[in-house]
Amino acid sequence: MTTPVRVAMLGCGFIGEFHTLGLRYVRDAQLVAGCDASQERREAFAARFGCRAIASLEELCADPEVDLVIVSVPNHLHRDAVMALAAAGKGVACTKPLGRNADEAADMLRAVTDAGVFNAYLENVIFNPDVLRMRAMVEAGSIGRLTTARAREGHSGPHAPHFWNADLAGGGALLDMASHGAEYARFLFGKDVAVTDVFAWGATLVHGGRTTGEDNALMVMRFEDGRTATIDVSWSSKGGLEGRFEAYGDAGRLITDISVGSLKAFVERPAGYVVEKADVETGWLFPVPDEVRVHGHDLMMANVIEAYRDGRAPQETFRDGYIVNGVLDAAYRSMRSGHWEPVTLDAALLGSPA
Repeated sequence: MTTPVRVAMLGCGFIGEFHTLGLRYVRDAQLVAGCDASQERREAFAARFGCRAIASLEELCADPEVDLVIVSVPNHLHRDAVMALAAAGKGVACTKPLGRNADEAADMLRAVTDAGVFNAYLENVIFNPDVLRMRAMVEAGSIGRLTTARAREGHSGPHAPHFWNADLAGGGALLDMASHGAEYARFLFGKDVAVTDVFAWGATLVHGGRTTGEDNALMVMRFEDGRTATIDVSWSSKGGLEGRFEAYGDAGRLITDISVGSLKAFVERPAGYVVEKADVETGWLFPVPDEVRVHGHDLMMANVIEAYRDGRAPQETFRDGYIVNGVLDAAYRSMRSGHWEPVTLDAALLGSPA
């Protein structure tokens, strides 16, 4: 019998719940604690999931019964949390985006590298079963040579106030959602093919009264061999969460929409939570059965826990998160300049791929 990996959730809000539910079927995962600044939230979390409630990051760092901490707090808290956990020798997995910018991400990558601790970047989209199948078909040559990729993600706006504060969050819809599309593109094209430069547009078209950040954005990533990926995101798309991912080759194409299943419902009375970012509670609805699995959290968490247990690197590490932040930084520079902007990264910090 293997020793369980003792996991603590730092942040007991919306994404912390998704990450926790992603541990449901992971055999060697043992949730031991939930840590949150809100007493009400952490105690409700502990009661629901049968674990201890921890009040502070300092207490979490000192807890000898915690092996791995899953960082599920707002963007502006990522860096300090990771720095403290790495210094305490804890394994750490951090939700996307890794940092508010590449400088913060570099600090985090440097901290876990210097401390020699396990690190995982939590990018769930590439663990969606359809996306995994797309990658396998690309690798098998079923659509010939992959030429372009496209990702479209949208919803009507974030669920939490901190997202709307562009200074606090680090950006708007681009940082929030194009982080998914950027890593999806790297996953399809292969991480050995570098992203060299980016062209981007962004504007606040709808939510100017709520944010100074962009609520719609478009980003084109150009890889070193000249191929491109287009990432299209929106915080003003009505009708619930969108998540369409496409791949085009010289012998075919692959398309999936992970936000639409086969289940349709017309209801006159609210049924409670139906799907992430749903705008209405009645009328025609499109519930997604087992949303946690469909969005990739089950397989993502299995990959993280199994890697920690086996003493190896997971599929996604802080190195990947740092590269994504570098791509997004270039996109924000392009928004301001109106030109293609290079992706600038610290080659010494990146080292060799794991």
